[in-house]
Amino acid sequence: MPQGDKSSYTDKQKRQAEHIEAGYEKKGASTKTAEARAWATVNKLSGGGKKSGSGRKPN
Repeated sequence: MPQGDKSSYTDKQKRQAEHIEAGYEKKGASTKTAEARAWATVNKLSGGGKKSGSGRKPN
């Protein structure tokens, strides 16, 4: 998977990122900066994209 590929994220995570991005843009951040901050926030909240379930340690 190439860097920046968002296919491993759930629909919920994608919606969260869109909502967060809109908030940053409303505060005056550029589109590119807002997108980067939004995905960083989603990663911090959820630990990243979909992960395999079996044998994984819960958060």
